Amino acid sequence: MGGFFKSFFAALLALVAFTVVVVFVLLGIVGGLASSKKENVGAKAVLVIDLSHSYREQMKENPLANIGANDSYNGPGVYDLVRLVRQAKKDSSVRGIYLKCNSNANGFATSQEIRNALIDFKSSGKFVLAYGDVIPQKAYYVASIADKIYCNPKGGVEWKGFASELFFLKGTLQKLEIQPQIFYAGKFKSATEPLREDKMTDANRLQMTELLNGFFNSLLYSTASARGLDTTELRKAVNENLIRFPEDALRYKLVDGLKYDDELKDEMRDRMKVSKTEFLNFIELERYATAAPDYKAEGKDKIALIYAEGDIVDGKGDKDQIGSDTYRWLIKKARLDKNIKAIVFRVNSGGGSSLASENIWRELTLAKESKPVVVSFGDVAASGGYYLSCNADSIFAQSNTITGSIGVFGLVPNMRDFFKDKLGVTFDGVKTAPEADGLTVTKPLSEIQKRFFQDNIDSIYHDFKSRVAGGRKKTMEYVDSIAQGRVWSGEKALQLGLVDRLGNMQDAIDCAARMARTSDYQLKEYPEPRSFLDLLLGDYKKSVRAQAVEEELGEDGYKTFNALKRIKAMTGISQARLPFDFSIE
Repeated sequence: MGGFFKSFFAALLALVAFTVVVVFVLLGIVGGLASSKKENVGAKAVLVIDLSHSYREQMKENPLANIGANDSYNGPGVYDLVRLVRQAKKDSSVRGIYLKCNSNANGFATSQEIRNALIDFKSSGKFVLAYGDVIPQKAYYVASIADKIYCNPKGGVEWKGFASELFFLKGTLQKLEIQPQIFYAGKFKSATEPLREDKMTDANRLQMTELLNGFFNSLLYSTASARGLDTTELRKAVNENLIRFPEDALRYKLVDGLKYDDELKDEMRDRMKVSKTEFLNFIELERYATAAPDYKAEGKDKIALIYAEGDIVDGKGDKDQIGSDTYRWLIKKARLDKNIKAIVFRVNSGGGSSLASENIWRELTLAKESKPVVVSFGDVAASGGYYLSCNADSIFAQSNTITGSIGVFGLVPNMRDFFKDKLGVTFDGVKTAPEADGLTVTKPLSEIQKRFFQDNIDSIYHDFKSRVAGGRKKTMEYVDSIAQGRVWSGEKALQLGLVDRLGNMQDAIDCAARMARTSDYQLKEYPEPRSFLDLLLGDYKKSVRAQAVEEELGEDGYKTFNALKRIKAMTGISQARLPFDFSIE
């Protein structure tokens, strides 16, 4: 009995201690949140935009940001950023923008949204100054519109062209005696290439080369236009490796000067006519969102803005996924709300489950029968991301959006020899029908099962093409000619008829308002904010786990780890997913 009470009071003491810790953590968070709401713009403010922050589609809510968590950026989404810059343009307290360009964690379409917002801001006459120690090309794409671009005298500008490298696991699987049993439709549908090849296929090399050239040409032409330079000279500087030192970047007019950080800030003081000893009033975007006047428009009517970002999955999914059940409910909610006059569906996804894509397509099609449905593409809207979008009234993409990839694949690994020869594990069992064990990974598929799976893939591919043909008013033959799993840029997709217009999120919203015949509206944004406790408990656990893995593997190892996780997610039939995890260096 004494042992029982000893254990009981020890557990009780631990529970009390845990409760005290939780209370103090919650008080710290609430205090941090409360203090952040007391921020104000102040006089002679400089808005800071740091391109190293990844601006997701919807505001990133991090309840640990105010108590020193490593993943502390608790900032706006990309459309919030655009609206905040628009607000700063007319805010007399904001004198200019400081663009930090040491890296760019955003995709090309997002970078294009930010760049266009800064171009609009400059029309106010306020300054935009860009600075980085070493400015990479993707950051330079945004920075090129600045009034002045500076780099560290010992730093420089990266100007070498783009490259993208894929890794292949065919040899690894052979050594492990794992046989990937792969089924696909579309010769460009190369999502499974890392498992079945040891190098890029000619088809994949062709589409990747075309995409990279498109992005590179965009960099050259935008730089030439913004800086008054010649594209031929810019291309020559890349091909002949002429930009190796900071002085080279200055000589070829990629930057306006070589300055240290303190010298840049002295220039800001000169522009604002303040003393050299006065502290500059820098205001980060997340602070400006709480301190500035309301940057979200108010109006009589409502337009639903639904953000869909991440892998498309069956069921509810999590906050970083597009769960079919969750999004069917969100669309239905907007469809049945009589106060909502139109729906704008923002897609940033490389795809996923074809069935989930079909179910979301169906709900958007039902919504289209009662009110306008306009789709806006972000960095990526390909495969399943394009599938669910193709029947909208109008589709907007950026010229640098990655889209298309109309194709399907499936994967069922045979791991029998791996278990037997590497682990000494064997399997046996009984069944009531010859093909009852068709999805097991412990034996190879029979010829009948292989035919069944390929027929299933072909059927889904046909359905995919028919959805596109119906939504885009094209023949099946034409859709097949541009499908085959091939990936296109937004600019090329416009020429092919896969999208209706090139434009940003605001363009899509303006279109929806015109179709709904309203100019007096406000946006109702979905998914709606989660509860504080849900954010705290869910995000903390996930953040700590991800941080531990990244610290152990390093940045490059963590990227490979995530790529392997994506390959694991491919297992199964009926995947409508982008053929690669697109990364450009």
